Amino acid sequence: MDDSSKSDKKMPETPAKEVKDEKLDDSQNKMESTSDEKSNDKTDDAQKESEAKKEILLDESEKEEIKEEIGPDEKPKKDEKPTEKKEPQKKDDVEDDFRYIVRIANTDINGAKTIVYGLTSIKGIGMHMSFLIADAAGIDRNLKIGDLSEAQIEKLKVAINDINKNAPSWMLNTQKDYETGDDIHLISSDIDMRLRDGINIMKKIRSYRGIRHERGLPVRGQRTRANNRRGLTLGVSKKGVQSKKENK
Repeated sequence: MDDSSKSDKKMPETPAKEVKDEKLDDSQNKMESTSDEKSNDKTDDAQKESEAKKEILLDESEKEEIKEEIGPDEKPKKDEKPTEKKEPQKKDDVEDDFRYIVRIANTDINGAKTIVYGLTSIKGIGMHMSFLIADAAGIDRNLKIGDLSEAQIEKLKVAINDINKNAPSWMLNTQKDYETGDDIHLISSDIDMRLRDGINIMKKIRSYRGIRHERGLPVRGQRTRANNRRGLTLGVSKKGVQSKKENK
């Protein structure tokens, strides 16, 4: 009886050792797996660092090549390849597109105006006459003068010189000229010259209008008692009015 009881007590010792051995094996396996993972992570980090260094070296080499092609002063932009240099446009090409001032008949005309309104800035040419000139030159009335070519401007000049031929007599501003007796149309400075010559002729022949021009008085019958008073003007004195009333 004693031997059997001792044997029964010693039997459960063997499985406890096996459990301990299994736990030790598991812990060792875990340690080995973690060490393997760490080593793998280190290798991955090393590979990433090497790749980053290669990219940096490549970027530096590309930048040096770009600098050699472009030049030391210019800075290339990121993620852009060097492009070919474009030739700048010449100033003459830009200016020929539009003219801000056009000179016709000794008058500077604003290029932003249309032909109809631009020609009216010439002395002696109104709206009706500008319509006639544009139609005679064969140019659209609504075009801007700054956009016209030299050939079209020459056509306008020719049409202005030929106003006497193209326009009817009632549109001309000088009818029955003193010297020639013809109906003509004067523009720009010719108007002032002809006006001055006409006044001098009236003064020479001592006409009523010429005398009025000499004296600086109104020529066309205006009154001078209330208006156009020059020099010292004397008002009415109260003493003079009272003395006249007493005498009466």
